[in-house]
Amino acid sequence: MMALFVLLACLAFVALLPLLLPLLRRSRAVPERGQFDRVVYRDQLQELDRDVARELLTATEAAGARLEIQRRLLAADTVSEPVAAARAGRSPVLASIIVLFAVGGAGTVYWRLGAPGIPDSPFASRAALANEAPAAEPAGHNDLSQALGKLAAKLKANPSDADGWLLYARTAGSMRHWDEAVDAYHHAFALGRNGGELQAGYGEMLVLQADGIVTPAAHDAFVAALKDDPKQDVAQYYLALAAGQSGEPEKAISVFQGLLADIPEDSPMREEIGKRIAEAAKAAGLAMPELAKGTPAEAVDPDTAAMEAASTMPEGAQKDMIAGMVGKLATRLLTEPGDVDGWMRLGRAYVVMGDRDKAADAYDHAVALKPDEVGIRLQAIEGLLSGLKPDAPLPPRAVVLLRQVERIAPEEPEVLWYLGIVAARDAHPTDAKQYWTRLLAKLPVDGEDAKMVKGAMGSLSGG
Repeated sequence: MMALFVLLACLAFVALLPLLLPLLRRSRAVPERGQFDRVVYRDQLQELDRDVARELLTATEAAGARLEIQRRLLAADTVSEPVAAARAGRSPVLASIIVLFAVGGAGTVYWRLGAPGIPDSPFASRAALANEAPAAEPAGHNDLSQALGKLAAKLKANPSDADGWLLYARTAGSMRHWDEAVDAYHHAFALGRNGGELQAGYGEMLVLQADGIVTPAAHDAFVAALKDDPKQDVAQYYLALAAGQSGEPEKAISVFQGLLADIPEDSPMREEIGKRIAEAAKAAGLAMPELAKGTPAEAVDPDTAAMEAASTMPEGAQKDMIAGMVGKLATRLLTEPGDVDGWMRLGRAYVVMGDRDKAADAYDHAVALKPDEVGIRLQAIEGLLSGLKPDAPLPPRAVVLLRQVERIAPEEPEVLWYLGIVAARDAHPTDAKQYWTRLLAKLPVDGEDAKMVKGAMGSLSGG
């Protein structure tokens, strides 16, 4: 019996350790405020990715919001003051009283109300337990985790899918799986994917992986991003941050000022960049400089929010408003022909207006600015084909783009599907069947997409 009490006392002491340790050790500061802020901002990044996945936000809209959240996330890394210092709480005497009270009180209660003399029932005698249903499983993984798992399985079966690796990198990043995201970018680069946007995304994952520190590898990625696109604002921001972290506050101020000059005056990023400049100026012992003026406020994207606003107007006024917005965007692009996103917005706007020839012209400008970016061509193809009736012929310029992508990325699923349609409509059923057979090999066997492709193949004749 005494051995039992000794054992119970030891167990009680272990259970009380979380209460006793604060009383036995010296006080220390409460975790920094930035730790709590980082949790909030990373949750906001996940929510932003879910909004994009549900098509509540466009990729363009999400990019600005993502950058702002990431700026605040990194700003939280610089907060050094603790929320508050913990009060001096070291008290061995109080700890001893708690132990005696807890152990003695529990023993007394058990002695008076329990049944220490009744022997335990051996497990072998509990036959009824064997037939009981197992306990309910906890709630399943969230949708994003399931999507990541499915994507990992697809990539294991087809590791040469560059787009799949990029999607995996972005999904893993949104879940704060920095190591997996970095590894996925490595696979995509090895398969030939590159470009300023991808290098900036890769560098960003390296920074987050290093808890906000711009590592040499991340620095190299941002430099590569700027070589591809000198206006890459994400890369500019992190290089300025790197200068500040390496003890070069004046250089950081210079790069931040250059970034301010390249972004619109109404950008929400300006406030955060201004704070970074103030911090760098203080570190250098300099007066706060006047912030550089930015570019004129960006016009509203004519194929999203403004289009929705125009949809509530009478038909005549609606057409006039849309035409006016599109005209302003087209005029601006004549003076700023290097704006890839602007040309893409103009192309989508012309598609909404039903002018696919002008849309194709706008998309051609975007493609010319980034000839190695397959994604630009795929977006252009999607834009030119959107809204077509099932029996309508594919626009010739969309077919030209499909042929271009076929030369660069011959196994792109979207290209295989549409080129199969082109071959079938041109009375080349054998070619159509070859395209769709290759496409089937990339799709889940029992998925809806596979059923659609098999149905299309079944409608072929003479093949």
